[in-house]
Amino acid sequence: MGMELRKAIDQISKDRGIDRDLLIDTLEEAVRSSVARKFGDHMDIEVSYNDEAGEIEVFQFKIVVDEVEDPLSEINLEDARLVDPNVQMDDELGFKLKVEDLGRIAAQSAKQVIIQRMRDAEQEIIYEEYKDRKGEIVSGIVQRRDRGGWIINLGRTEAMLPKEEQIPRERYKRGDRVQAFIIEVLPSGRGPQIIISRTHPDYMAALFKREVPEVSDGTVRILGVSRDPGSRAKVAVSSKDRDVDPVGACVGVRGSRIQNIVQELHGERIDIVVWHPEIATFAANALSPARITRIMVDEDEKTLEVVVPDDQLTLAIGRKGQNVKLAAKLLGWKIDIFTDSRYSELNAARAGMEQLASVAEMNMENFLAAGFDTVAMLAEATDEELDRIGGMTPSKRQDLRAAIRLLLPTPKPEESEEDNPDEAPEASAEVAPETDEPKE
Repeated sequence: MGMELRKAIDQISKDRGIDRDLLIDTLEEAVRSSVARKFGDHMDIEVSYNDEAGEIEVFQFKIVVDEVEDPLSEINLEDARLVDPNVQMDDELGFKLKVEDLGRIAAQSAKQVIIQRMRDAEQEIIYEEYKDRKGEIVSGIVQRRDRGGWIINLGRTEAMLPKEEQIPRERYKRGDRVQAFIIEVLPSGRGPQIIISRTHPDYMAALFKREVPEVSDGTVRILGVSRDPGSRAKVAVSSKDRDVDPVGACVGVRGSRIQNIVQELHGERIDIVVWHPEIATFAANALSPARITRIMVDEDEKTLEVVVPDDQLTLAIGRKGQNVKLAAKLLGWKIDIFTDSRYSELNAARAGMEQLASVAEMNMENFLAAGFDTVAMLAEATDEELDRIGGMTPSKRQDLRAAIRLLLPTPKPEESEEDNPDEAPEASAEVAPETDEPKE
């Protein structure tokens, strides 16, 4: 046995480039656990590899006691003196363990250790090879389902396409070829270390880089992508060169370039949006194909109030609010959409409210915060309701009542009716009926 073990260790450390001491440590550890399994954990043992003899030695330690309760870990004085005449009480005495099948245990452990070491080394190599490839597109074959998603064989190694990185309604079966984008390369551990995605916004940017020479050489820059994966996306582009039209470059002759990307993403519709440093212009581009009447910008709140012609509302909002959601995501701003007629109504209502607020020498915000949007609502309020408005006093309340009587000479019943349907000024993105837009 002796020489063989030493030969095996040398061979493996040379062939596989695994550090020899590391190999020996691991081997000792493996034998220690095998012996512990065989004799139980409470036996005090020490395992060491003797390089001269080329074998693993196991020593068992026993404590010298008066009365032996556990023969595995204790020995009485007389027996101990037979081994070592100078031994004292409470000393630890080591015996070389003659484990018959130690050779076999060692050989088996060695084999497992070596396989494990090789795997680890392999994983290291893969990590080194892939860690700088984050952000690349890779292609592989669908291998098998794993609890979190699909395992994709990339050739040298496997990658994981997790459920949340898959495009909804895309179905795979074993053997399908699939492309994706490396989003994460984890240091070696169990299972695949490479995480890939088909839904990531950067994947779309990478596809443009691959299909559009102007994007890969930096003439056309992609400044943002927002996706509803598998369904629709918006990509913000700008050109460094005045003579290069960024949209034309990305779309290609008769749509050839963008078509390749759409096909790869199984029909995801892509709007190419021209980026603009001015947020209102950028927003109008981002909301296309809808036409915009005007846009009010609130820099502090990062909110845009967008007014569209009445017939453009469903288009601006899109099915299930998709158009406005994607545009908002692309801009990083909140967008509220109003129709022309709704906006002028609101403005009229606001003008009246502002008059009242100035008469009562109060802040318009306090009215709105208390839920009063229109003069009619104030007219109908009881004294208690009015007193809930921040900063209201009895004398201010009287001024307010007087001013309301001037603005609404005699509130006819139907007038108050009319004001109620639009209590919320946000009758915006959420209310669009989905059915108006022709289905794709």
